[in-house]
Amino acid sequence: MDAEDHPKIVAFPPLLWLIGATVSVLVHFFVFSIRILPQPFTLILGIVCLLAGPSLALPALFTMRAAGTHANPAKPALLIVRAGPYRFTRNPMYLALCLVQAGIGFLLNDWITLLFVVPLALILHFGVILPEERYLEAKFGEQYLALKREVRRWI
Repeated sequence: MDAEDHPKIVAFPPLLWLIGATVSVLVHFFVFSIRILPQPFTLILGIVCLLAGPSLALPALFTMRAAGTHANPAKPALLIVRAGPYRFTRNPMYLALCLVQAGIGFLLNDWITLLFVVPLALILHFGVILPEERYLEAKFGEQYLALKREVRRWI
């Protein structure tokens, strides 16, 4: 395996989410929070987001494994996956991380925690997705460019 055959991302994406989620929850409990809506509404939105995230990420992970390629961006991509959730979004696992962060914000009924989705999405976009796209374009050429034309980056 070529040690350079992977995108140069800023960090492992679930770790990025974990750091942001931890900081946002600590801010909520120990610094301040700003209520979003009455509790029943945010509870429902939180549950929907927390169910949607894993419901998107797990099929994406299983699809990549079934195709015979790596889900971990520290390992080389072996092929372009176009099945499962990858038919609708090129980044279902990153979208799932954002949904889970939103779910935490809604469950806590806190704007601060919810708004942590913004830096998470920006870090994922600029620090993970764009480097991955450059890597995949260089490695797979027209095959990946065709996917980019046909499937949206996020949703």
